[in-house]
Amino acid sequence: MTKTIYDIFSELQIDYQLHDHEPFYTCDQSAKWHEDNIDEPSGKSKNLFLRDRNGKKHFLVIIESKKQLDLKQLANQLGESQLSFASPERLKKYLNVEPGSVSLFALIHENAGEVEVIIDEDLLNYEKLHYHPPGRNDQTIMISTNDAKKFMNWLKNNFLFMKL
Repeated sequence: MTKTIYDIFSELQIDYQLHDHEPFYTCDQSAKWHEDNIDEPSGKSKNLFLRDRNGKKHFLVIIESKKQLDLKQLANQLGESQLSFASPERLKKYLNVEPGSVSLFALIHENAGEVEVIIDEDLLNYEKLHYHPPGRNDQTIMISTNDAKKFMNWLKNNFLFMKL
């Protein structure tokens, strides 16, 4: 039986709050809901699944939701010639999720450590962070930043914290 994100939270003794809501398809929809429903300051993110020019390397980029990512600049920072969005087929293969439901927690499906994770350092300034459960865009999990780091340490992926 495959472990769920909630099994892993239990194993790691991670506290979380689960919020049900209408499906979010944009960061603007998410921001509006958070503004109306979450009282405390917390980090909201955009989660982008990218690939290198040859499709041999894959990256999950987690950036603060209000920021725009310059793919050319990120490629230069990573020493890659070019980055582009990975196809829905690659997203399904590596993270077992559909477009619109990518998040840090989708990495539970990627147990080979093949996806490199790049996290915007500014997200670490928040006490709490928000991510969708794997494969869902109609729920949000709020977790402490320290517990998010605990979860990251449990994973086999390489993490790179950068100013984005």
